[in-house]
Amino acid sequence: MKVLVVDDDNELRGLISFALRQAGYLVIEASDGVAALDAFRREQPNLVILDINLPLMNGFDVCRQMREQAATPVMMLTVRNSEEDEVRGLDLGADDYLTKPFSPRSLLARVRALLRRSDLDRPATPMQAGDITLDVEQQCASVSGGESIHLTPLEFRLLQYLIANADHAIPHDRLTQHVWGYRGAGDKQLLKQLVHRVRQKLEIDPTQPHYLITAPGIGYLLQSKMLGD
Repeated sequence: MKVLVVDDDNELRGLISFALRQAGYLVIEASDGVAALDAFRREQPNLVILDINLPLMNGFDVCRQMREQAATPVMMLTVRNSEEDEVRGLDLGADDYLTKPFSPRSLLARVRALLRRSDLDRPATPMQAGDITLDVEQQCASVSGGESIHLTPLEFRLLQYLIANADHAIPHDRLTQHVWGYRGAGDKQLLKQLVHRVRQKLEIDPTQPHYLITAPGIGYLLQSKMLGD
């Protein structure tokens, strides 16, 4: 399940994204209205959490353009408790409204409720890239249909993001942000250690990886096809 989080407050956006990732959602982030629309078209998320007060293009205009393109559920955020804002947002096609401040627990409950109403909160189907299968419900993996491999939450979030972007090199910063949230972004040493642990679980020979490959000068990628296939 993919969620687009749009807010120009880096810390708040990071906290929201981290809470969602902890709950098993795949998160894409944007900090302004233009970037939000680009991410919406590119990533086709299942749900959008959208702040009203955004640079370049406000949340109302973003919501209107998103609604012209798809029926994706949209939850709007605002610091104002204004009935006028709420009515305007709902009239433009927003599905729910949440006033800041709010707790991560409350946000997650609203997200689950919104997805249920949209008939999207079904048991997640396994993700697959080549020989690697990721059971999203049980947070475990298997290689070539073999035994289930237990993953820690950090290992699961890393593999989840790599499978979702299989065969594409993902920069270090994007990976650390997805795994640890905003506060952990950019720590390449932590990421290196985590990649090492995942290789130990997935690879026949972790020193000569076939799946989780280093992309020199960029980051890492999950290779879905072996050379010669």
